[in-house]
Amino acid sequence: MNYQSFCDDYYINVSLSTEMDLPQSRETVLHHFEQMKKHYPRMRNFFSRERGELVLEEDKDRGDYRWTSCEVRRISSGYVNPVSVEEAFKQHALLLDIAPYTLSVSPLDCETLSVTYGFDFTYRGNHNQLLLSALGIAPAFERLTNIPGAGVLAFDPSIQFAVDDDCRTQCRLSVESRTTAYHVRTREFPEEQVSVYFTTRRYGSLESGETFVTTMQRLSEIASEIVDNHILEHVLRPLKSTIAIS
Repeated sequence: MNYQSFCDDYYINVSLSTEMDLPQSRETVLHHFEQMKKHYPRMRNFFSRERGELVLEEDKDRGDYRWTSCEVRRISSGYVNPVSVEEAFKQHALLLDIAPYTLSVSPLDCETLSVTYGFDFTYRGNHNQLLLSALGIAPAFERLTNIPGAGVLAFDPSIQFAVDDDCRTQCRLSVESRTTAYHVRTREFPEEQVSVYFTTRRYGSLESGETFVTTMQRLSEIASEIVDNHILEHVLRPLKSTIAIS
């Protein structure tokens, strides 16, 4: 599926959060990033963010790029505008495959493993009104928008649900507006991105026989099915159509 026909940018990220701190020694961390760079030589931009997050990424000016990061208790991998969904998960599988060896991560140490699909729509205007028009609102809340003089200042719809009986595998769909009260008051709306996020997340240590890669594959199958059969038609397409006629 080529999601770029439905939005301006899209990305697929994977994050593994641990219960214990990851190794922080210079040699260990650099070796970990070097293994990623060995497979993806264009990942050559290495830098540190606030709170000690270390990032290795490709040049962003091409429009599509890979990145990976390491924090105190989380490692992540992302691919912005990937050439294919398969290529994105190939990169993520590499990270999860080497992490037990480069960073001593154990399946017992898993707090959460997450797969996130993100979709961005560039729009100059009131994001809240855009979302109301494209996605609608529950009738109980719609009456509030009809109060004379009322102006919606925040509308970020979200829903979270489990896909198993013990609630260890959960999904969350959220839509993020970047319009603030200042923009509404001044009637000045900068060109910003409306974002749609869908995350499938597995909580807790892995079961015997499970690996980070096989767990990610199961999460990716759940995410792909829901994105393709529900989110694409009922969230992404309405947003694209409403922006086109605004």
